Parts: sequence; C-alpha cells; structure tokens
Amino acid sequence: MKIEELRNLNNEELASKEKALKEELFKLNMQRYGGQVDKAHMFSLIKKDIARIKTVLRQKRENK
Repeated sequence: MKIEELRNLNNEELASKEKALKEELFKLNMQRYGGQVDKAHMFSLIKKDIARIKTVLRQKRENK
C-alpha cells in the first residue's frame, strides 16, 4: 500500500484498514504457531502497512 493512497483516506477509513490488517496479522501468527504458514513474507509487509497507517494518522492529528 502506497503512502499517497493512505493520505487520501479519512481517519475512519484508516482506522478500519488498520483493524483489518491487525486481524490478518493475528491469523498469520496463529498459522505460524500451528506450523502452517504458506506466505512468511506477509508478516513484514503487513507490519509495514500498519506502521504507515499509524504514521499518517499521527500526521493528520498534528496538522489539525
């Protein structure tokens, strides 16, 4: 997910997207501990997307 795409979303959309990504990360962790991870590279991608969303939310709060 690109940072420019995230900047065009409002706070509610960003929060819902963050929640969905956290749920997906939780599911991946459950698969990891069950020994059934097919896409191990997704951990880092999801974590980076969550960090980008948090950064955009913080920037929007500071600019108000």
